[in-house]
Amino acid sequence: MNSIENENSKSFIDTFGQYNWDVELESIFSKTTSDVEQALVKSKRSLEDFKALISPAAKPFLEEMAHMSSVLTKKRFGNTIQMYAPMYLSNECQNICTYCGFSLTNKIPRRTLTDEEILKEVTFLKNKGYDHILLVTGEANKTVGVNYINNAIKLIRSQFSNITIEVQPLDQNEYELLIENGLYAVLVYQETYHKEEYKKHHPKGKKSNFKYRLETPDRLGKAGVHKIGLGALFGLEDWRADSFFTALHLKYLQKTYWKTKYSISFPRLRPHSGGLEPKVEMTDADLVQLICAFRLLDEDVELSMSTRESEVFRNNIVNLGATSISAESKTNPGGYSVEPQSLEQFEISDERSTEEIVLMLKEKGLEVVWKDWEVFS
Repeated sequence: MNSIENENSKSFIDTFGQYNWDVELESIFSKTTSDVEQALVKSKRSLEDFKALISPAAKPFLEEMAHMSSVLTKKRFGNTIQMYAPMYLSNECQNICTYCGFSLTNKIPRRTLTDEEILKEVTFLKNKGYDHILLVTGEANKTVGVNYINNAIKLIRSQFSNITIEVQPLDQNEYELLIENGLYAVLVYQETYHKEEYKKHHPKGKKSNFKYRLETPDRLGKAGVHKIGLGALFGLEDWRADSFFTALHLKYLQKTYWKTKYSISFPRLRPHSGGLEPKVEMTDADLVQLICAFRLLDEDVELSMSTRESEVFRNNIVNLGATSISAESKTNPGGYSVEPQSLEQFEISDERSTEEIVLMLKEKGLEVVWKDWEVFS
């Protein structure tokens, strides 16, 4: 194998294989007050410091962490917050996932938007002021494969400065095609980094391939995507261990694909058709601690907060570390303007209108950013 082939064969799976879930979890819980204090006084923090900041030992320092996180966020991003909207194109899915309303086993009305319906949804969102859009589908390669996604991107590329997708993992050449036609960023959540638990929650479908999903950000980095979004679904396993592995993944990617930007999302398990209860509860205080810990680990990474969270929580977190926020989200295809005949992926918690969210942000001294730069002229 030549050096180029060897380089292209490398992936996070090699780094991931050097760590053990139980060992890392024990390490997190063994962190002391002294470890937290040492982490807080540093100007540059390691993954070991991150462990301390997400440990139970850091709970008494939450107020101090929140203040430091707020200062760092304002230093890097100013008094701004970016608005985006998800647009669900299809709830067709060939996977069985225990936590998702789109799961193949759920007997729900399925819908995939036509070009006309996509444009109708776009008109609604543009009238609200959105210029950053997140396209979401279930994972059904024959119905909403790369050709369908590519068509949707080309259809709307003139309407938005940034187009992000959250769809099934694709091959590198498929990502390259989408990037060529206007794709800006890709969100791909590992759901959980616990390999055995992952198998329990994904018993059937392409998503059951843990390794292929884990290596998706590598394919994105090699394809040259502008931004990659990472995250775990909190509730499937211990949130502290999943957060550590997310941070490990982030640091690997930043070192390997240094031209790419990164974002972290913090989805907590929400009610849906099928009703999986969280295995490990993550409280509001836990989530604040985690968001602050990520900001203290990396002042440049974007931190995103969706409408999964409550009004009160989102009102408070926007000044503590979040850099982007969604509003008025619909999690079913055609939910904004087409007659809603399909089931939503999960229940949202913050149901305020875009205008109400904008007003809240302005009252908190934040400037709403709809558009930051042009991808295409």
